[in-house]
Amino acid sequence: MTIKEALQKLEHFCAYQDRCHDEVVTKLYDLKMSPDEIDIIVVKLIEDNFLNETRFACSFARGKHRIKHWGKIRIVNELKIRHISTANINLSLKEISPDEYYNTFDQLSQRCWNTITETNSLKKRKKFCDYMLRRGYESNLVYDKMKELELQ
Repeated sequence: MTIKEALQKLEHFCAYQDRCHDEVVTKLYDLKMSPDEIDIIVVKLIEDNFLNETRFACSFARGKHRIKHWGKIRIVNELKIRHISTANINLSLKEISPDEYYNTFDQLSQRCWNTITETNSLKKRKKFCDYMLRRGYESNLVYDKMKELELQ
């Protein structure tokens, strides 16, 4: 595959959805491109604004919070796995307003607490905390909410 063909393919790949550098590089290796060709293509994609790490991080954080209801810890960890810089991670977390974050947390925790049918209170608390922590919410929020829901 020539550089021009690969560039065209990757432009379409990046135009369809925001991508991080890792996804693009992996795709280029799958296309059997050499490291020198990969560097040329990635630079061209950045110059033409098909590839933008900041834009990716912000849309990733917004989407994962609004659609999958992830907490900040999970979002940060997923962005780190994708080798996104700390500056971009911090910028992306500002995309989620505190009001929206706490409303989502409150709704998710209420729904989770109400769907757990466990009669043993210790097991119910553990299931609730495990679920909310797995979603990436801060432990102090989760434990405070658990105590609040238990009293209801």
